[in-house]
Amino acid sequence: CTLDSEVALRVGGDFFFDPQPGDSPVKLVLIAGGVGINPLFSILLHIADLHGYQEGKGSGYTMGTVKLYYSAKNTSELLFKKNILGLMNAFPGKITCHFHVTQQSSQICKELQPHVTGK
Repeated sequence: CTLDSEVALRVGGDFFFDPQPGDSPVKLVLIAGGVGINPLFSILLHIADLHGYQEGKGSGYTMGTVKLYYSAKNTSELLFKKNILGLMNAFPGKITCHFHVTQQSSQICKELQPHVTGK
């Protein structure tokens, strides 16, 4: 987003991401904390499927970029972190994630270090 961009927000409740082939591409920002990652991880997997379909067939919905911001107390509480890293590697520049930890007391593993900010 840039200054004065229009954005839509959904907080909690019943939500989903199900674009249709003729819909305009959108850029998504997903924000999760703790176990709140569950529905957003499902959306992220769907987005990966859309990117894979797009690359394989060249038709259907054209997916924009996705940025996931995910916070937890420490890296051990970041659910699905290996899966999320795998998606970022599979779709570089299309799916990105920034992890944030608030109470990390141990060393952060090398695989996560470039993607983690926090204490």
